[in-house]
Amino acid sequence: MSVSIFILLCFAVLMVLGIPVAVSLGSASILGILFYNTSSVAAAVKLMYSSMNSFTMVAVPLFFLAGVLMEKGGVAQQIFDFCQDLVGWIHGGLGHVNILTSILFAGMSGSSVADVGSIGALCANAMIRYGYPAPYSWATTLTSSMLATVIPPSILMVVAASVGQVSMGQALFAGIIPGVILGLIMMIYNYFYCKRHGIGHRVTFNLRRLAKSFIRALPALMVVVILLGGMYSGFFTATEAAAICVAYVLIISKFVYKKLHMSDLPDVFMSVAKNTGTVLFVAITAKPAGTIFTLDGFPTMVANAITSISTNPTIVMLLIFFLLIIIGMVMDATAAIYIFLPILLPTATSVGISPLFFVVFMVIALGFGLITPPVGVCLYAAVNVSGLPMEKLSRALVPWLILMIVGLILFILFPQLITVPITWLFG
Repeated sequence: MSVSIFILLCFAVLMVLGIPVAVSLGSASILGILFYNTSSVAAAVKLMYSSMNSFTMVAVPLFFLAGVLMEKGGVAQQIFDFCQDLVGWIHGGLGHVNILTSILFAGMSGSSVADVGSIGALCANAMIRYGYPAPYSWATTLTSSMLATVIPPSILMVVAASVGQVSMGQALFAGIIPGVILGLIMMIYNYFYCKRHGIGHRVTFNLRRLAKSFIRALPALMVVVILLGGMYSGFFTATEAAAICVAYVLIISKFVYKKLHMSDLPDVFMSVAKNTGTVLFVAITAKPAGTIFTLDGFPTMVANAITSISTNPTIVMLLIFFLLIIIGMVMDATAAIYIFLPILLPTATSVGISPLFFVVFMVIALGFGLITPPVGVCLYAAVNVSGLPMEKLSRALVPWLILMIVGLILFILFPQLITVPITWLFG
């Protein structure tokens, strides 16, 4: 048995025993080093340190901080009001508001959990008040929360770009088009579902009211403009963008919307520390495992196994896609990126798939795991907030998940939807 397979088996056993992901991964790596003498424990410690000694990874806590500040600072309500005036008059009005709000909030917070816990709960409760079935309302909220994993400034995209060694700016931009396409697919389904079942509160379109809500929401919407405009123009890097985003959100939350108070900051920083610690602890323990996999030639073995079935890029991506869905259902998305991206990326590039496309696609595919049992953190958050039984909410999610699978297969068949816009922007 190779050391790579030994580490993965140890990791799986420790996970089944209920040991936290980061501890399981780090322990499995140390056991692999001790039993196979592939390196020294001191070398593993140096690798752990080097994984954190990175300017790029500073963006992770900063984007977390920006997201929590938006949640506390009244941004969610302004975005909801604007979206209701913009699309609330269409069949399935509040469903469209829910989805569009998630798209816009995803472009600010970068966190699916933040989406579910703040603006998602606001949208779902509004839908229920106006006669939408509760399971449908929360299924809409959960599915649209997936968009925060792909639309910039996605925290997972930042991590994946770092691990895959592709441009973080390009990876973040590459998530815009697929995120919007998935959002449109959701809105089309919501339109026909609500029309068929005769549900859905609709507001009367009023241009003057829309203009007023736009003006009130404009300071919040400028977060996206500053973030993407600065990175696209080359004025600042993704990490610098995260810092500027924090400063801007702090200002508008305190002085424009006046919802953030100094007494809120200790809780804000504590929340950011917990979320950041979770992500970076996984990153630290994953580094030795990733290095051992490379030295052991495990990525090449996986590539040979997959390409022995087919060397057609479409077939290879379909195989990887269904593997990623399974991985995402049983493993934390951040851990999955650190473990499997270095293994699967060489397989994809060996058949001519763009590394940037693969990084973006993997992030979207792993987003399924956020809303599916048994480890879906967004699903558990929705169950806690809504009070709905998990079985009932999971059944309501099924048609939405099928839609998202269709969307990802669309990206496999037409990868240009992701790669061509980046070529236009960056040359």
